[in-house]
Amino acid sequence: MTKTILISQVPLPYSKIGSWTTLYKNYLQGDHRIDYVICPKTQIKFSGINYSFANTSFLQKVQHKVFKKKNLQYFKALNKIIVPNQKYIIQVVDNYGMIKPLYDYLNSVGILKNCYIQFFYHGFSPYMQLNSGSNFYELIDELIVLTHDSYNQFREKVNVLPCHFSILYNGIDTQKFKTISVSNKHNLKKKLGFEDKKVFIWCSQDRPKKGLHIVLEAWRKVYESKKNIILLVIGSEREENILGVKFLGRISNDNLPEYYQASDCYLFSTLCQEGFGLSLIEALHCGNYCIASAMGGVPEVLQYGKYGKLIENPHFVSEWVGAINDFIDQTIEVTPLSNKMYSMENWDANMTSIIQEAKFRIESK
Repeated sequence: MTKTILISQVPLPYSKIGSWTTLYKNYLQGDHRIDYVICPKTQIKFSGINYSFANTSFLQKVQHKVFKKKNLQYFKALNKIIVPNQKYIIQVVDNYGMIKPLYDYLNSVGILKNCYIQFFYHGFSPYMQLNSGSNFYELIDELIVLTHDSYNQFREKVNVLPCHFSILYNGIDTQKFKTISVSNKHNLKKKLGFEDKKVFIWCSQDRPKKGLHIVLEAWRKVYESKKNIILLVIGSEREENILGVKFLGRISNDNLPEYYQASDCYLFSTLCQEGFGLSLIEALHCGNYCIASAMGGVPEVLQYGKYGKLIENPHFVSEWVGAINDFIDQTIEVTPLSNKMYSMENWDANMTSIIQEAKFRIESK
């Protein structure tokens, strides 16, 4: 029976907020197909999971520094698991630097032919750098990306692409992030002090590539003529005094749903090739109309305009002004999402299918 090993560069469970670590947390607490987790030592463990901890010794630090040998602690942990003639699926998430050393290690101990390497990628555009003279995509057996559009980018830009591909949409807890009734929305707005206003919301880390400066510039222009509106900004520690804007700082994930549920329109102003955007689907499931940059995987997530307005030129403030004004002035119906779309349950089921398909391939060799 083929075993599945997850190699993580962060401890699991992960104490901080992270998209893929949250998804794996949900998966590993349910009916999963992961047999082993290799990660840095953690005080809290997932129940029923076999761990092999990757602890860096002084000697390994020296080898890394002097001989440029990377990830030795992970291979030492891996060596404690592997047995002769056993077949393995090995999952690596977003860590390109792990693949070549892992490939070389598996080859050096004579088990490469019994291993199937899956690389999970949460960006959008392809990784183009050649790795030590070898094509990265020839070292892995399967690449799992977030959208079909991302796969198309790989297909168009990478000349040699011999690995299998799968698509695994991100998922969220749709029992927590969900639409509420009109009356409950009204009461929630009243409770939060936004009664009788059209509420816009922006939620992200406040980095230039997330585009908050574009949204705030657009908001100032809109607010000159539209006063019965408010913009909630979550995730930014700014203390600016801008009319019609309320900076809420960081909000815990447990309290976040009510702010989405009290809002009418979500502004997703990314200025980078976003892989997917978890906050985007959180807002969608809470009933928000979305105005979003047509960047990276965002158009596919919004089904190319079915679930919101795509800003084709997101660096142009005027396009945000026009879209926000249109939402204020017009009656725009929000197309509801099914409860299963972009859900953790779907992610879990699709992850299991990806693992089962990999087992079929390696066991058929």
